[in-house]
Amino acid sequence: MTSRMSNLGCPHKYLRRLNETMAALQLRFLLVSFFTSTMGEAQYIMQDAGLVHYIDRRIVSIETRLNKCNQDIADYVQEFREFSKKMMSRLEGLGILKIELKNEVDHLLTRVERAQREVDYFESAKESPSPCVEVDEDLLEQQLVEQEESQNKIKLMLNASCSYMITGIKSLKIVKRSGDVHGSWLKDPSKNHQKIYFLTGTKNRTVMEFANIRAFTESSKKPSARRITLPFPWQGTGHAIYNGFLFYHRYGSLNEVIKFDIQKRNVTDQMLLSGAGEISAYELNPSTKIDLAVDELGLWAIHAEPGSHRKLVLTKINHETMAAEYTWDTTCKSQNAEAAFMMCGALYVVYNSAGGGTPRIECIYDTLDTISPYEIPMIHFPKRQTSHSMVHYYPREKQLFAWDNRSQVIYKLLTKQKN
Repeated sequence: MTSRMSNLGCPHKYLRRLNETMAALQLRFLLVSFFTSTMGEAQYIMQDAGLVHYIDRRIVSIETRLNKCNQDIADYVQEFREFSKKMMSRLEGLGILKIELKNEVDHLLTRVERAQREVDYFESAKESPSPCVEVDEDLLEQQLVEQEESQNKIKLMLNASCSYMITGIKSLKIVKRSGDVHGSWLKDPSKNHQKIYFLTGTKNRTVMEFANIRAFTESSKKPSARRITLPFPWQGTGHAIYNGFLFYHRYGSLNEVIKFDIQKRNVTDQMLLSGAGEISAYELNPSTKIDLAVDELGLWAIHAEPGSHRKLVLTKINHETMAAEYTWDTTCKSQNAEAAFMMCGALYVVYNSAGGGTPRIECIYDTLDTISPYEIPMIHFPKRQTSHSMVHYYPREKQLFAWDNRSQVIYKLLTKQKN
């Protein structure tokens, strides 16, 4: 009985174990599914992080390339600007060379024509028989008469009644110390003008206008000048003011002289001074190649030409038409010269030492031939270590305005009648 009961209880234990085994299997399945899903999500997260990192690296690479592209474009723009500046500079230089070449060709044609006329004359004289000698003498006499008539016309044109000459320098006065080492200070001698014009430097385009010399001397305390801007910069220090116009050598040109209306502030005319501009007028003042001067007879130009053996050339200019009326090859040398000025149709050249010393007037060339070579004095400036970058004569006061190493100076003159 007992063994039967034990046999009947075995299936229950078997069922219980079977249930426990099934439960364990389900738990394992659930755990496997859980861990599988967890690993899948982690894998997806790792894949997303890798994708984000890749995209970030690509963006950084694109930014780097864009920065390099921008830098390349900036470099190309800068190179193009520099290239444009060089091209503009070369074009300006070519324009200047074109003007210079035209002037040289015109000058050469003039010389060729002159030489051709002389060759034709000598050939005709050589081939002519002896009876033509009297004709040549008549021709020579006629040329002398024409030359004398031409001289008389020139003297009449220059108003030979102006008969003063300098015998010495009475005194000096330092008006002010201002500006660069080289410069010009001027006034209009044609009328009773009191205005002072201040042009500092050898290359500039700004003119300072003062009401009078008192305003000029007091300008450091209270600004009282009117600023005038020129359309073109000037060259050197050889400017002149006459009848309300400023005449100056245009910077960058070979021999272009500008006529500028001071009141209207515009250029009214210009001229090319033939033969000028290739070399400096004065050895000790190399920046000035054309020195414009005014005296009782009007406007003049002082310059030098390569073929003149370093002698100064003097040209009378009609200030209204801007035409050269007559030219003289003077006997005054440009070696050791620092400045010059005109008085009654006579050229006075100021000489000095290279390092600066006592200036002196050693050469006087009178276009009217009214000063005897025997009465030309050696005129010394007051004893002081000095050098001039400009000297201008003013007939009304019988004074010289000069620029002496940043100092604006006035010299009072001693004069006498020409013999």
